[in-house]
Order: sequence, then structure tokens, then C-alpha cells
Amino acid sequence: MVENHKKWHEKLPFALLGYRTTDHTSTRETPYMLVYGTEAIIPAEVEIPSLRIIQEAKLNAEWIKSRYEKLALIDGKKMNAVCHGQLYQHRMSKAFNKKVKLRQFAPGQLVLKKIFPHQDEAKGKLSPNLQGPYMVHRVLTGGALILAEMDGEVWPKPINSDAVKRCYA
Repeated sequence: MVENHKKWHEKLPFALLGYRTTDHTSTRETPYMLVYGTEAIIPAEVEIPSLRIIQEAKLNAEWIKSRYEKLALIDGKKMNAVCHGQLYQHRMSKAFNKKVKLRQFAPGQLVLKKIFPHQDEAKGKLSPNLQGPYMVHRVLTGGALILAEMDGEVWPKPINSDAVKRCYA
């Protein structure tokens, strides 16, 4: 263990090895396995001869066939990891969506619209965050709203319901 924070760079390779050889929840595979198609082997376990020695030994067909089968499994492992990643994302979105409260809007309700930083109305950090009130003219599917100004002028573009708050005037 490093007792001094100034020597963190000496332990970085060990931390990276630990990260790259640990199963990740989203893919159920190690990053090393997904890149190289085989599990990482620590240097003490390496028993693979060099290419020159392999050529001199004239490898038998069984070793070549087993090596080819291992390489063919890489694609299967990668597809498996993609499927697990999609399942993981679905589980995470399902868990997040449990906590989301749906906001229902009806035509005629008054709302305040958020002012985003890229808009001309954004003048600094002490300026107001909301503008309005506006009237909900029409509710579209997927949480989009068509707003109208108080004088009745309808906006041509819809706005996401996340960008508005209900106004209790």
C-alpha cells in the first residue's frame, strides 16, 4: 500500500490490471476478455512459446483447430456481452422510471416555461429561471405540449413537458 499520495503513479498499473480483469455488472465479462477473447494470464503463468519455436516445432492440427475454435468464441462472447448490456440498461431504466412521477397536463392549464442557458432570455445566474405564464393549447403524445401565450397566440413548435412547471395563479 502506498503511504504517500505522491507515489500513486507506481500503483496505477496494478489498479488498471484489477479493473480490466474484473467482471463488470453490465456485460458480465471482463474488459480484457471482450478485447482479446481470452482471460488475462499473469506473467508467472505464461507458458506459450514464441512464434519461432512454434514454427520449428511444426504444430499439430489439433492445436491449430482448438486455437481457431477459441477465436470463433470471441464473437459469441461479445454478442453475449451486448445482450447483457441491453438487459442491464433495461433494468436500470425500469428502476429509474419507478421513481418518476408523471405530470398530466390538460388544455387550458397555466404553466411556466424554463429558460435554458442558450436562449436569449438567459441573462446571468441571478436572472429568473422561469418565464410565463403560458396556457396549454394542446397535449401531444409522449409528454409534448403545444403552448399558447395569454393573448391566444399559439406557438408552432411543441415543448417537452419536462421543461414546464404548473402555475398556480
